[in-house]
Amino acid sequence: MILPIYIYGHPVLRTENATVTPEYPGLQELITNMKETMYHTEGIGIAAPQVGVNARIVYIDVDVLAEDFPELKDCRMLLINPEITVDEDAPFITREEGCLSVPGIHENVQRQEKIHLHWQDENFEEHDMDIEGYLARVVQHECDHLDKKLFVDRISPIRKQLIRSKLNNMAKGNVSCKYRCKVAPHNRKK
Repeated sequence: MILPIYIYGHPVLRTENATVTPEYPGLQELITNMKETMYHTEGIGIAAPQVGVNARIVYIDVDVLAEDFPELKDCRMLLINPEITVDEDAPFITREEGCLSVPGIHENVQRQEKIHLHWQDENFEEHDMDIEGYLARVVQHECDHLDKKLFVDRISPIRKQLIRSKLNNMAKGNVSCKYRCKVAPHNRKK
């Protein structure tokens, strides 16, 4: 089922996200719905809070970027309870980012080039991987959602000031998307 995307200003995006256990109710259905929603919205990653569920789950499919980043060919990851450790010696790289929860805004964000990722898969088997490059950026972006952060929290204060009115409009429910979305309940358009 394709779910609505929760938009900047909705409290679910700033709410604590629960650790997921094998007993999590409806886990497989949630994972399926997240995937369907991400593909429908033409995203490359989605976190559970973006579909209104405060659980530590992320799905990533960056295969569509393989022409520009060959290392991303056939790269799909389901991350349950992911934990990132940054490589303190790795350089920071600045690239443009966007987000399904912040439609119409793209800004440069500085992120670590290399990270270490620990996570569980859908069978709750443990995995560890050193990741670098564009995949490291996508993983950091999606995992930020699990820590109540959005990419606009990481842009320079000057850039944030320049987009403040767009963000305020989103928070008030004045947003246009090509996909179903949910704005903050007290800010619905009349």
